[in-house]
Amino acid sequence: MTSHPCGSDQGGSAPEPETLVCARCGATAEGPRPTWTCSVENGVRQYFCDACSRENLRAIEGRLDSAWW
Repeated sequence: MTSHPCGSDQGGSAPEPETLVCARCGATAEGPRPTWTCSVENGVRQYFCDACSRENLRAIEGRLDSAWW
């Protein structure tokens, strides 16, 4: 049996949800958002809210970096 290196296998606090910020409009959301789009551009992960994703769907499908939008 293995145990967690920090001590107990139970207890401790749950990780705090990540706050996502839309790289285009600045909208924020707590935790995972299934309707948001994630893009890796120049090695940097960027998130786009559902509104910005819908407005720029053709550019996203064409794999254009967000700088082209």
